[in-house]
Amino acid sequence: MLRGFYTAASGMLAQQRRTEMLSNNMANANTPGFKADQSSVRAFPQMLLDRIDSKSIPTEKGLHLPIHSRVGELGTGVYMQEATPKFLQGDVQQTQRNTDIALVDGNMPLNDENGLKGTVFFTVANADGDLRYTRNGNFALDGQGYLTTPQGFYVLDDNNNRIQLNSENFSVGENGIVLENDQQVARLGISFAENPYALIKEGDGLFRNEEGALGNAYDEDGVTFTMQQGFIEGSNVDGARTMTDMMATYRSFEANQKVLQAYDRSLEKAVNEIGRLG
Repeated sequence: MLRGFYTAASGMLAQQRRTEMLSNNMANANTPGFKADQSSVRAFPQMLLDRIDSKSIPTEKGLHLPIHSRVGELGTGVYMQEATPKFLQGDVQQTQRNTDIALVDGNMPLNDENGLKGTVFFTVANADGDLRYTRNGNFALDGQGYLTTPQGFYVLDDNNNRIQLNSENFSVGENGIVLENDQQVARLGISFAENPYALIKEGDGLFRNEEGALGNAYDEDGVTFTMQQGFIEGSNVDGARTMTDMMATYRSFEANQKVLQAYDRSLEKAVNEIGRLG
C-alpha cells in the first residue's frame, strides 16, 4: 500500500510541474519572440513481481516443493523529464517602429541526428561580451546609440561587434544590412543552430550554447531567412491549446489526489480499527 502512495504522489508532482510550465507559457503569450515549452513525461522503470511459495506434500519425511509464479509488472510512477522549447515561427506583427526587427525563417535544413529543423537567432552579448541568442527583435537605442535588447544586451553585427547608430532614422534590408544616411553601417549578426534543442534556455527569451559560439547563418549552405523592419515576431504560444492542456493536467492531478486520499483512508482504518482489534 505504501508503494501506491509513492506512485500517486509522483503523478501529482509531475502534473504540478507541467502546470507550472503551461502557466509560464500562457503568461508569455504576448512576449515577442517567446518560444513555448513542451513537456516530456516518462515513467519510472517498472518492477517485475514474482510470488515465491512452497507446497507441502504429505510424505513420510514431509517433502516441501518450492513454487515460483510470476505476478506481473508493476508501475512505480511517472516524472516530468524535461521541458524543451518549440522553435516554430511565431506570427509576424507590424509595429511601425524602426528599432523593431522580425527574423523570418526561410529554408532550415534538417538535423542529421534527430531529423528536426535548425533555426536562426539574433546574436547579442552582455557587457562582458558573453554571447547569447534570441528571437526577440524588440530592440532600442541606449544612451550611447548602441542597438540593444530589452534586457540591455548589445545587438551584434556579423563580426560580433556592437552596432552603434546616430539615431533611429536607419533602415534594415531583408538581407540584414543596416543603412544610415544611405551608407552601410553594419550587417545584423544572425547565428544558425543546427540543433537548437541543445541550447540552454536562460529566460527573457535568451539562449546560450555551452559548446561555444554558433555558426554564422550567412555562411551556412541551404539556410535562408529574411528580416522585416517595423515588425516583431510574436510568441508561438497557442492560447487555446495551452488552456486545454492546463485543464487536462489539472484533472489528472485531481485524479491522483483522490487515489492518494483513498490510500490514506485505508491506512487510517488499518491502524485505528484492525490494529486495535489485534
